[in-house]
Amino acid sequence: MGILYIVATPIGNLKDITLRAIEVLKVADYILCEDTRVTGKLLNHFDIDKQMISFNEFSENKKAQGVLADLISGKNVALVSDAGTPLISDPGFKLLRDSIAAGVKIISIPGPSAVITALTVSGKPPDKFLFLGYLPKKEGKRKEILNNISKLMDEVKASIVIYEAPYRLIKTLACIKDIFGDTEIVICRELTKFHEEVRREKVSEALNHFLGVKPRGELTIIF
Repeated sequence: MGILYIVATPIGNLKDITLRAIEVLKVADYILCEDTRVTGKLLNHFDIDKQMISFNEFSENKKAQGVLADLISGKNVALVSDAGTPLISDPGFKLLRDSIAAGVKIISIPGPSAVITALTVSGKPPDKFLFLGYLPKKEGKRKEILNNISKLMDEVKASIVIYEAPYRLIKTLACIKDIFGDTEIVICRELTKFHEEVRREKVSEALNHFLGVKPRGELTIIF
């Protein structure tokens, strides 16, 4: 049996990669990645010459059995996402589940995660938090989930963390305001990068800002 390594990579600043992650990427038989162009830049930066195989939400079902066969035959495979810790709102869960069922050893190489990075700079209570990933695209389903969460918050006080794409930010902020009122919110953008931005303000203030300034980059929202 080989080993499936779940390797966290930087969410922006390449200096945030761990020595152990570099070591595993060098010794793995090949690397599964969402986008070979993105991972290729990382590998080139650290002078790592390794075969990359595209493994994303569109190809995971098709390729998972082939990768599993390689693992069972003794190959060591590294799974990375475009940024951060794999599997967190990224592909790979089917492969992980099938590998566990087949008795393949799984080793996680911890490192950067936008969820934790955002939470630690937010100023919101970090002792308890609820991570929802990306909310549904359909407005009705999105409101249903947030309504259910608002009822839960009456019993369990916790910070809520979500990811959002820039083109859906306005709708999501409006939805949060409708359900939670004009609550205090934190929006983190381009974390660890040169243009890192952390906005701490009322939802209404965030809406006014982004109605005038086009949102860019992946965003992490905490409220």
